[in-house]
Amino acid sequence: MSQFLNDLIAELAKLPGIGEKNAERIAYFMLKRPDDENRNLGGHIGGLKDKVRFCNICGNFTEEEICSICSDPARDLSRVCVVEEPKYIKIFEKLKIFKGVYHVLGGVISPLNGIGPSDLAIDSLIEKAGKNRVSEVILALNQTTEAELTGLYIHKLLKPLNVSVSKLMAGIPIGSDIEYIDVLTLSRSFEGRSKYQ
Repeated sequence: MSQFLNDLIAELAKLPGIGEKNAERIAYFMLKRPDDENRNLGGHIGGLKDKVRFCNICGNFTEEEICSICSDPARDLSRVCVVEEPKYIKIFEKLKIFKGVYHVLGGVISPLNGIGPSDLAIDSLIEKAGKNRVSEVILALNQTTEAELTGLYIHKLLKPLNVSVSKLMAGIPIGSDIEYIDVLTLSRSFEGRSKYQ
């Protein structure tokens, strides 16, 4: 077998959820595709880090300094949906039930992994809440112990600002990743969110 092909398979196998067998299938499929389609794919992969950046306001993926959600004057700045990673924003936007803005933490507090509050975008969330007269913060975090710890920490910081803090509720099992929850369950969980006391 070609060393170049072996190298491509090895690189594809490094991608999450691919593995060696799927990497081989993808590589063989790409060998059959027209050259222009492979060049187009390669161009997108090669330019990804140059073209896509984080929004200066919320941390979402964007090609501009400010994403389309933050620059939309119709969005309700008084309601902020907090997510762990930018990829989750797309999921909630598909639900079409939230008309506020987002805030990306960049993860959750995880002492075992050496991730503390200062490693996340928590300070900017608190600043945003005070400056924009935020009335509600919705913690749309995964159902993990670390996410619960993060939520409690954020709630404690927001309490003096009289901001209502809620979290996703019914239907999402403990240990679940939002990315893999079906739309109906996620929608019901978002609408039936519970407030921190």
